[in-house]
Amino acid sequence: MSEEEDIVLSELNDDELVEQMFDDLYDGLKEEIEEGVNILLERGWTPYDILTKALVGGMTIVGHDFRDGILFVPEVLLAANAMKGGMFILKPLLAETGAPRVGKMVIGTVKGDIHDIGKNLVSMMMEGAGFEVVDLGINNPVENYLEALETESPDILGMSALLTTTMPYMKVVIDTLTEQGLREDYIVLVGGAPLNEEFGKAIGADAYCRDAAVAVETAKDFMSRKHNQLAG
Repeated sequence: MSEEEDIVLSELNDDELVEQMFDDLYDGLKEEIEEGVNILLERGWTPYDILTKALVGGMTIVGHDFRDGILFVPEVLLAANAMKGGMFILKPLLAETGAPRVGKMVIGTVKGDIHDIGKNLVSMMMEGAGFEVVDLGINNPVENYLEALETESPDILGMSALLTTTMPYMKVVIDTLTEQGLREDYIVLVGGAPLNEEFGKAIGADAYCRDAAVAVETAKDFMSRKHNQLAG
């Protein structure tokens, strides 16, 4: 192990440092990530480049390995926590520089359901992919979603449920959006253990995401289509 301890981040060149940050994110080393972010800032990297190349780059590897069953929830939560340390430094700087963001998501567990590990994982992974995330927490009635959509103007609405008894409430939210003529304004993603693709289609969601890694890929896909439509 002695070799490992000899790595001095500030002595690495930029490419080596980014590679090392990938490893440190993967291992959930928050202090090292914070140090790496600060070193890159000192070297004149833009906050946006640090976010996309070092942090999002590293979380992409975490996401793939989570999807493929190589990493599990505890490790991903550690990696996401390390990412948060880096994001904490970058967030105010990104706001100052007006960096482009990938998109914005409002997410919450539906009324009657108090499960949030899956939702928290999606929030963290989405932030890890460069999205701005507004997390409404658990047990959200339709009013909470509507209020957040109005005040936050997100691109995406994410709903989560872990109980078969609370799944139908997702349809209540989507039907309400439709009644109010708002359904077309948002990409609606749903997820949770008892759901499946058929259910997602049946309630009128844009997509069902079986886990956090898929949620990120799906969200990115929809956002790139949205940008193309706007540009077209």
